[in-house]
Amino acid sequence: MRSLPKLRHAYLLVVAFAALVPILHAADFDEAKLDLIRPRMQRFVDDHQIAGAVTVVGTSKGIVRLETVGNLRLDPAEPMPKDAIFRIASMTKPITAAGIMILADEGKLKVTDAVEKYLPEFRGQMMIAERGDDRLLLKKPARPITLHDLLTHTSGLAGYPQALNLYQKRDRTLAEGTLAVSQRPLEFEPGSKWSYCNSGIDTLGRIIEVVSGKDYENFLAQRIFIPLRMKDTTFRPSKEQLPRLAGLYGIKDGKLAPAANAIIGPPANMRHPIPAGGLYSTGADMARFYRMMLNGGALDGERILTEDSVKAMTRVQTGDLKCGFTPGMSHGLGFAVVREPQGITAMLSPGSFGHGGAYGTQSWADPKRDVFYVLLIQRTGLPNSDASPMRGEFQRLAAEACK
Repeated sequence: MRSLPKLRHAYLLVVAFAALVPILHAADFDEAKLDLIRPRMQRFVDDHQIAGAVTVVGTSKGIVRLETVGNLRLDPAEPMPKDAIFRIASMTKPITAAGIMILADEGKLKVTDAVEKYLPEFRGQMMIAERGDDRLLLKKPARPITLHDLLTHTSGLAGYPQALNLYQKRDRTLAEGTLAVSQRPLEFEPGSKWSYCNSGIDTLGRIIEVVSGKDYENFLAQRIFIPLRMKDTTFRPSKEQLPRLAGLYGIKDGKLAPAANAIIGPPANMRHPIPAGGLYSTGADMARFYRMMLNGGALDGERILTEDSVKAMTRVQTGDLKCGFTPGMSHGLGFAVVREPQGITAMLSPGSFGHGGAYGTQSWADPKRDVFYVLLIQRTGLPNSDASPMRGEFQRLAAEACK
């Protein structure tokens, strides 16, 4: 079913004739203020908080500033290249959501559909009504979970059984992982609260396979990565790409030290690609994805999504529910959406959308100002990667440079 070698060949054919993302000299930005970003990020390197970083500021028209600081890897030190590849972790989630919306645009599914319509193993799901010391009291939920619930983290779907150890072993297919989680009782009534749910996004990946008839990885490559010329975005870095993979570091005894990739295991021989967080990408590639979103679903003559789908993905879909890991947030379809800017999002307009990742990566678009920000770092152990000082300082300086 997989045809990844052919897809890599297709990538080469496409990018051989593709120009790099344009670097703009935008009149709408204060160049002197943009110049402040690099030394501020360098201070995080000098203070041994990160090994290095790639930062991108751009608009719907192109990249305004792409810069690097620090090192790709330590011991021996290797300078950070502009095309460094990072584990973007949960920044994968909006891309999986885009795959679902492509199928919705084609009339092959509706986000209001019940999950059991496509995955019959979800029929008859029960919900936890009461927990005891040695028992669970179950009841039937008021309604089955929907794709909308999965896209907004409001399904109540449980996580994977601990014994499955799915994200470390990567030895199960999406179909097998989804089957395991479908047999667990829901944690709460669908739609009644927000609870971050990796297994729900993985279930969307399986629905993509069932509805499209294609392997999840290949579907995203054919419908998003190749047409957008995201040449380094993949679940399986090639031998040629691995030398550009940024090292992953945590803090030990006050200094940076290599960290185990505890959440997202190595790609070799994996069977589970993790739609909730398994992608690798670069600053330039993520810029193309967010330019497409700011352009209403199209870029350089390639339409990925309809304008209606872009609007649905980036508007508040969770009402007054408390959402996210920082104050003032809500959720769209796959994207986090800023409802009331404050704290770490104070520099963003209401309606800004984006997503972070477990290792400190962040990507956010502000459609009211037509600007996007991408921060790529590889740090474990951050108390809250969505509220990291690296994100706060980068976005503050970039936003201040936007006239």
